[in-house]
Amino acid sequence: MRVISGRFKGVALATPKTGTRPTTDRTKEAIFSRLDAWGVLDEARVLDLFAGTGALGIEALSRGARELVAVEASKPAAALVVKTVAQLKRNRSWSSDLSARVIVRKAEAYAASGAGAAGAFDVIFIDPPYAFETEACDRLLADLAANGFAGEGTVVMLERSARSERPTPPDGWEITDDRDYGETAVYYIERIEGATGDES
Repeated sequence: MRVISGRFKGVALATPKTGTRPTTDRTKEAIFSRLDAWGVLDEARVLDLFAGTGALGIEALSRGARELVAVEASKPAAALVVKTVAQLKRNRSWSSDLSARVIVRKAEAYAASGAGAAGAFDVIFIDPPYAFETEACDRLLADLAANGFAGEGTVVMLERSARSERPTPPDGWEITDDRDYGETAVYYIERIEGATGDES
């Protein structure tokens, strides 16, 4: 697996032998074509939940984001993301205004804590295992909104099995677009313009 486009194009991503389900290049390209078209990646703060190989967050950094927080519960997988980030920092295209850090924690616990949000992220990637239940997805979305990780202008990208139930965004949020790519369903979730800030 490699970075598809941008300043780090071609950089290899360290990939665990088992335990993760990396987003296919076809789906990743479709996701980033959409985000690029919306102009949301330039100078963005990006949160990558269930980071796995870090492919989505690192692709965002490559395409113009300035800050990445990658959250991954598996210590071996997180260690590989740390390794990839270290490689990026040695790349001649890395600049001092870029930031990337890896947090070893369950995505659900991170979102529920509200710790470290430091203001809403511009883009949030959620790519849980296909077995992650819809109810848990809905709770995660609600926690991200309630605890300040997601706010006005945030684009949340949720990737699930195309056979899973459609997620239900929290009050004041809506699915603004969704696409199926083979076995994968991708949802884009945004704040409804003019919605109040009380999503609890």
